[in-house]
Amino acid sequence: MDEKFMNEAIKIAKTSTYEVPVGAVVVYNDKIIGRGYNQRETKKNPIAHAEIMAIQEASRYLGGWRLVDCTLYVTLEPCAMCAGAIVNARIPRLVIGAMDPRHGCCGSVEDLVRHPRLNHRVELKMGVLEKECAQLLKDFFRDLRKRNRGVSDE
Repeated sequence: MDEKFMNEAIKIAKTSTYEVPVGAVVVYNDKIIGRGYNQRETKKNPIAHAEIMAIQEASRYLGGWRLVDCTLYVTLEPCAMCAGAIVNARIPRLVIGAMDPRHGCCGSVEDLVRHPRLNHRVELKMGVLEKECAQLLKDFFRDLRKRNRGVSDE
């Protein structure tokens, strides 16, 4: 079941054209109730991360801010802001595709979602469709470098 929903997050990540391809879905009772992909550049908004967008949509669907019976699937390990939002939304379970050794706050740089001093801790499952999730990022940054080289060569 985790692979099914991670595949949905991957599909959503691929819809982004100019953004770092990260996708997220919130699942409640085996149904996707929130979807999101990075939209920082498009919306000119520093908090328009995939996880935030998916959490907001799920909250609207459920009519409240507590997502206590939900699972969040995300293609890339959440940053500090998104990890904080996951804790604040009381999401009990987080499934991550690829880890982010430079910015990730669910075990890589820090572990905010399981911090012992916070009032909520999240169950983590890491590495679901990891190769596919990591490949999205590799392809995006390879293509970005090619575009940037093309622009500077003119």
